[in-house]
Amino acid sequence: MDPTKVEAVLQWKPPKTVTKIRNFLSLAGYYRRFIEGFSKITMPLTQLTKKGQSFVWTEKCENSFQELKRRLTTSPVLALPYPTGHFVIFVMLPKWD
Repeated sequence: MDPTKVEAVLQWKPPKTVTKIRNFLSLAGYYRRFIEGFSKITMPLTQLTKKGQSFVWTEKCENSFQELKRRLTTSPVLALPYPTGHFVIFVMLPKWD
């Protein structure tokens, strides 16, 4: 991870408008496949972007924003296997009806 990009995300201030929420969610959405439970985490922020929804920044929104920042700035722990160790590989096969 590029330290300057990590620092930029860490310094990101809470959004004050719907447009700024969409910008943040757009950035975070690029990494959604790497963030487990992405849709559940972003739900409070997504609710604020709905048409006709009043903009009220709640504690749930703040928690969601901070959790997304944390997940975007910490890399998952991935380790290369030891070549002398034993491996177990699981393959998911499609279910045929």
